[in-house]
Amino acid sequence: MIEPIRRLAPELTGRAVASQRWSKLAFLHWRVPSSELLGLMPAGVRPDEHDGSSWVGLIAFYLDRATLFGSPPIPYLGSFAEVNVRLYGVDESGRRGVIFCSLEASRLASVLAARAAFSLPYFWARTSLSESDGQVEYRSQRLLGTGEFRMIVRPGSTPVVGDPTADFLTARWGLFTRRFGRTIFLPNHHEPWPLVSAELVSLDDTLLREAGISDVANNPPDSVLYSEGVTTWFGRARRQGRSPN
Repeated sequence: MIEPIRRLAPELTGRAVASQRWSKLAFLHWRVPSSELLGLMPAGVRPDEHDGSSWVGLIAFYLDRATLFGSPPIPYLGSFAEVNVRLYGVDESGRRGVIFCSLEASRLASVLAARAAFSLPYFWARTSLSESDGQVEYRSQRLLGTGEFRMIVRPGSTPVVGDPTADFLTARWGLFTRRFGRTIFLPNHHEPWPLVSAELVSLDDTLLREAGISDVANNPPDSVLYSEGVTTWFGRARRQGRSPN
């Protein structure tokens, strides 16, 4: 049985291994047939569906106040704009989570550390976030290889609460990744997202295509959301198929 979507995060078991503040997040999402995503799922994980389809997300935000194993916030290396391409999956025990196809960050040491510690597909890029005239602009240009991104979003003022689609796309309490040939689940915990509606002003993107997803960026997104942010904590990694409870 697939676990229900929960707007409130389950408590972590044991001590948190890391924490981060995520601020000024823009969430763009498109519907994608599940058949197009099967090859991008880790072993033992299948596409999660909502309202008759799978979804792909293009998420941009600012990350700071990063800690590891109870350390104080890490200066400089723990602060940067980030962009990620993500999918949604469910494992054999019915546990839901995020699958990252790519993550862009401007701190090379942080990119290497995330790849080594959590096997996450981070890429070294020139990233930035700026605000002007009620709009937020996000940029990314990979420094090695190809992949670029520029987006401008205008946050609205209408709170988004009790929306099943918004909850499906944002209320995710862990991620799946491959490490040493095994699929693992890394749980996280944070307060419910303070979401508002948003308008996509412009988008130029090749990250979706580089991730192996059909060129959906040429179409208007099916969902545009914005959040001022949350602080999140990550728990111990678990093998795929083992329940966190």
